[in-house]
Amino acid sequence: MMGALGVAHEDRLTRRDFDRVRELVREQCGIQLGPDKHTMVEVRLKRRLRALGHATYTDYCAHLFESRSKAELVSLIDVITTNKTDFFRESNHFDFLTERVLPELNRRAAPMLIWSAACSSGEEPYTMAMVLSEFAEKHESFRFSILATDISTEVLERAETAVYTKQVVEPISASMQRKYLMRSRDRSNDRVRIVPELRSKVEFRRLNFMDEAYGLPVAPQVIFCRNALIYFDRVTQESIVRKLIRELEPGGYLFIGHSETLSQMDLPVTAVASTIYRKI
Repeated sequence: MMGALGVAHEDRLTRRDFDRVRELVREQCGIQLGPDKHTMVEVRLKRRLRALGHATYTDYCAHLFESRSKAELVSLIDVITTNKTDFFRESNHFDFLTERVLPELNRRAAPMLIWSAACSSGEEPYTMAMVLSEFAEKHESFRFSILATDISTEVLERAETAVYTKQVVEPISASMQRKYLMRSRDRSNDRVRIVPELRSKVEFRRLNFMDEAYGLPVAPQVIFCRNALIYFDRVTQESIVRKLIRELEPGGYLFIGHSETLSQMDLPVTAVASTIYRKI
C-alpha cells in the first residue's frame, strides 16, 4: 500500500478483521486466540494472501467472509493452528504404556486400537508404532493398529509422507533408528523415512474436536490427546474430553499432556497416574 506521500508501507491486519478471524476460528474448531495473538495471526495469514494473490488483508478477509468457502476455511485453520510435537515426547507415557497397559491389554483376543487424537505431523503415532512393534516382537499373539487424527490437512499430508530430518529423529534410540528408519544413500541428504512396515500400521484421518460425534467404527483401548486441550477454554475442554471418553472402550486409558488436567471435571474416569486416566 502507498501512504499519503507516496511512500510504500506494509499492509496490516486491522483489529476488526483480527477479531472476526479469531471468532471464526473459535466457532469452527474451538481454539481460543487471545488478543496477544494478533501479530501471530497476521504473519500466518500472509501465506494465504500470497497463495490467493490478494494484495491486502482487507481483500483476503472480504474473500474469506463473503465466499464462505469451505476449502478456504480448511486452509485458514491449517495456517492458524500450532503443531508442535516430538518423537517420544513426555516419554514416561510410553513407559507406562509398555509396562502396564500393553501387558494388560495383551490378554484380549482382538487387535488393540490406539488413537492419537491430535497427531500433528506424525511423530506421536509413529512413536506409538515403534513402541507397540517392540512389544509385539516379544508377544507373538499381540496385534495392533493406530488411528491418527488432526484438524490440519497440511500436517496430515506431511505425516503420511513420514519423512523427517535427522535432527527431528534424534530422540529415537540408535537401535530403533536402525530398525525403523530408512536413510538415503546420498550422505548429504539429512532426511530419513519411517519404514513401510510401521507406516502400514497407522491410518491418518481429519477430525475436528468440535464435531458433535467422532464416529469411530471401533472403540479404541487407548487414547492419547496430549497438549491439545490447552488451546481451548475450560467448558470446551470438558466437552471434548467427554466425547473422547464416549469413544473409549470401558476400562480403556486416556493420556493427556503434562501441562493439562481433568480436575474439577465431572467425567467417568479415574486417575491412575499423573495425566493418565482410566474409563470407569
